[in-house]
Amino acid sequence: MLYQVSKASKYFGADPVFEDVTFEIKGTEKIALVGRNGCGKTTFLRCMCGEESFDGGNISIQGGVTIGYLAQKVLEHDDWTVEEELKLIYRNVFDLQEQMHQLEETMLTDASEKVLSRYAQVQEAFEAAGGYHWESEMKTVFTKFGFPVEDLQKKIGEFSGGQKTRVAFVKLLLSKPDILLLDEPTNHLDIEAIEWLEGYVRNYPKAVVIVSHDRMFLDHTVDCVYNMEYGKMKRYGGNYSSFTIQRENDLERQQAAYYRQQKDIERLQALIEKFRYKKNKAAFAQSKIKYLDRMEKIEPEKADNRTFHAHFTPNIKGGEKVLETDHLAIGYDHVLTEVTMKMRRGDRIAIIGPNGTGKSTFVKTLMSLIPSLGGSFLYGHQIETGYFDQQLAQFSSGKTVLEELWDEYPDLDRTTIRSVLGQFLFSADDVFKSVDVLSGGEKVRLSFAKLLLKHSNLLILDEPTNHLDIPGKEALEESLKGYSGTILFVSHDRYFIQQLATGLLKFENGTAEYLDMDWNTYEQSILNSTAALEKVPVTVDQPVSSQDTRRQMSPEARRREIAKLEKQITEKEQELEDLRALRFEPEYYQDYTKMNALNEDIDDIHNEIAHLEEKWEKLLEE
Repeated sequence: MLYQVSKASKYFGADPVFEDVTFEIKGTEKIALVGRNGCGKTTFLRCMCGEESFDGGNISIQGGVTIGYLAQKVLEHDDWTVEEELKLIYRNVFDLQEQMHQLEETMLTDASEKVLSRYAQVQEAFEAAGGYHWESEMKTVFTKFGFPVEDLQKKIGEFSGGQKTRVAFVKLLLSKPDILLLDEPTNHLDIEAIEWLEGYVRNYPKAVVIVSHDRMFLDHTVDCVYNMEYGKMKRYGGNYSSFTIQRENDLERQQAAYYRQQKDIERLQALIEKFRYKKNKAAFAQSKIKYLDRMEKIEPEKADNRTFHAHFTPNIKGGEKVLETDHLAIGYDHVLTEVTMKMRRGDRIAIIGPNGTGKSTFVKTLMSLIPSLGGSFLYGHQIETGYFDQQLAQFSSGKTVLEELWDEYPDLDRTTIRSVLGQFLFSADDVFKSVDVLSGGEKVRLSFAKLLLKHSNLLILDEPTNHLDIPGKEALEESLKGYSGTILFVSHDRYFIQQLATGLLKFENGTAEYLDMDWNTYEQSILNSTAALEKVPVTVDQPVSSQDTRRQMSPEARRREIAKLEKQITEKEQELEDLRALRFEPEYYQDYTKMNALNEDIDDIHNEIAHLEEKWEKLLEE
């Protein structure tokens, strides 16, 4: 047992955050800690790493176990380069390397068995500490968090606050603690970085505890879930999807057991009332009273299912043509990309791609918040836009919640305003809270209330799930599924995209491409892609022209060649899958050079498959 806490409690003043909880970590478990915003998940992690303390409970930690938490990793040296900061992690490696050099000098004059044995021991320790690949590991992790490798030479003081947090995250991962605590690790990462982090966490050789609202990330990484609810904690085996099924079954079983017991209690009480005053049955009635007193009462299962319920509706249907862009050039001081696309009524298009490629810039251009740098865009007839921006949602006005919404829609009566606020969980005295003290999630919900009252037929949403917990995300998904208008949204939340998108607009490498497919089809197309890439490997023979093929091959020979090509394509596809699987092996994902070489091999196999399929298609046509 690496770590165990039993009967743990934590209070803020007289109010319990959690009470009498038991939590344990064994071996290399990957554990998710889930629950609503504000239920105490982050507080629990901070108590685990020692930044706060439990107010009660018994803690047992295996000797020598190290616990790493992002908030502990403060970058103190603004005048250091990133590389100098990250090299602090490898001090042990450098010490061992220095010992090896000293022993090598000694061996020039003393090659005794004692010196040779000591050198072998130090070399083995050097290799085990990653001495031969620390630099490539550092570069791999650093670049996967969206930094160019050249930024290793930049001074930490030159980075923004968000970038410093990402550098601190890199340092935490490279330090490889025995228990790695991750609090919302996918925040502000693009899909490519999230998928890489999934592989890293899944193959991390030690234990990991994750607090996250990214359902797909949890599904792909964890093998155990602790659910935190009403100050209690319960353990479930399996990933997040498995947990949701088990929890639902638990609720049903507990509720059924509670109802059965209540019926049994009613039956016994009826018997007691019937016989307690009858002389010859008094003893029987007393025995039933004692039985009831001793009975262990089953409590009705409590589940915090509160969530907002909103029904977005457009005022008018609007035209069939919703939006068209023609070589729309977007950017600030230079063009990031040009976008040509068409949207039709009812489309739900997700804008995806790495950070910095222009996704948010595109929607800001459509909303005329920044000017275009060329090209054009045109909304269709009677198209009314509603816009949600993750930055604008974090407003601070000094108004109450009620005033914030009512001032924007002064023609509505108080009852209507309060009814809408109630849909978004602002009830009773909540509406008199200042917006300045609202949490990030509450501000997002208030922004959605404003959006709902606008009754637009085109919703343009920039990262709408940021700051929402899982119930909030699920509520938003259900609300938007029932929306009859058109939606264009930016998101890195793959589960959210999977639930909503009917098409994808992909920003990558200075281009924007519309893909007429949902998320599942897109993922499958990546896994099984046989699209030809630009370069043709020299190891593959150049294709024979159709004329030469027809002249040289008989029909029977063509059939044999087709069968041969089909077998080669199948073999190459299997080879491609085997190479892809290597991306999740520590030997590769910790080695920058090897990972680049592996990606080149994968590209080459793509090309070979594309070439073989081209030959196969031509022969099939003939």
